[in-house]
Amino acid sequence: MQSLLDPAILFFALGVFACLVRSNLEMPAAISKFLSIYLLMALGLKGGFALAASGLTPSVVSSLGLAMLLAVVVPLVGYVLLRRVLSGFDAAAVAATYGSVSAVTFVTATQYLESQHIAYGGYMAAAMALMESPAIILAVMLANAQRQRMAAAATAPHTLHSPHALPVLAVAAPGVGGVAPAAPRAGHGGPGLSMGKILHESFTDGTQLLLLGAMVIGLVTGDAGKAAMQPFSGDLFKGMLCLFLLDMGIATARNLPALRSQSPWLLAYAVVGPLVHASLALGLAWVAKVPAGDAVLLIVLAASASYIAVPAVVRYAIPEADPSLYVSLSLGLTFPLNIVLGIPLYTQVVQRVWGA
Repeated sequence: MQSLLDPAILFFALGVFACLVRSNLEMPAAISKFLSIYLLMALGLKGGFALAASGLTPSVVSSLGLAMLLAVVVPLVGYVLLRRVLSGFDAAAVAATYGSVSAVTFVTATQYLESQHIAYGGYMAAAMALMESPAIILAVMLANAQRQRMAAAATAPHTLHSPHALPVLAVAAPGVGGVAPAAPRAGHGGPGLSMGKILHESFTDGTQLLLLGAMVIGLVTGDAGKAAMQPFSGDLFKGMLCLFLLDMGIATARNLPALRSQSPWLLAYAVVGPLVHASLALGLAWVAKVPAGDAVLLIVLAASASYIAVPAVVRYAIPEADPSLYVSLSLGLTFPLNIVLGIPLYTQVVQRVWGA
């Protein structure tokens, strides 16, 4: 119960309450964008300062390696499961959403660890950056494969007349409610959006670029930079996070009505899926003997779901997918569950298993 009394969590709850009672409380878009930029910059600097102090130790390499492994395994497993109830395009988009990460969830977890006096490596911010893009790239590859299967199925009746043609058995599974997936739109996805373009957008996305750039600056400047930036990236951080979570609470409440139209199976995935991903990260961190604080953050990253980076890319790369599907699940359900219940739960489990 004490963990729920953290100011950041309470401001998030205030945002949800304000929206539910139809208050006119609202964060201007420019300020909301500034807060997200500030948090990413401060987080990157903290990670760079920590990496400058620790160096590239075996523990750092192990944590980053596990992060990359999870970034590939989670979306692939998610796609296989989601394909049973969704079209190929929707399954790829949702799998990317849950295979990628939430920066706000990660930042909130770091503040929770600090409030519990649990040490963690600032370099875990690099793990967050590494885990953001692989799921998007995999989703685009899966969507392209789906388009090829659909194209093959569409031309199959013509090719079967040829004596040398082999039958093509490619049937697109229906989406939720029996709705067939939409055909690719001209100018989007597939030939209209090359893999090179997707890779460019993934790796030069503003959030990634700012986070990694700030981390490099922190790494280069070291202790001198940390002392100079302490009033900005240290003292102001908690208050800025509270303001941002207030805004996120309002956005979360606005996405709640969209959950009513979702399949019970998808709602179950949005709750159970992150717990399974967290358990996988827990097992890997235990085997690799990752420090307790780093293990918590690795679990939080595995259990989180993206609602900013993935939608920004996927809406152009996989236009056949329904944006209201993956955004409402991640922002309306998984995000608040992780913020309010997940982070304290994962921390307590790690403390028990690690004997901390």
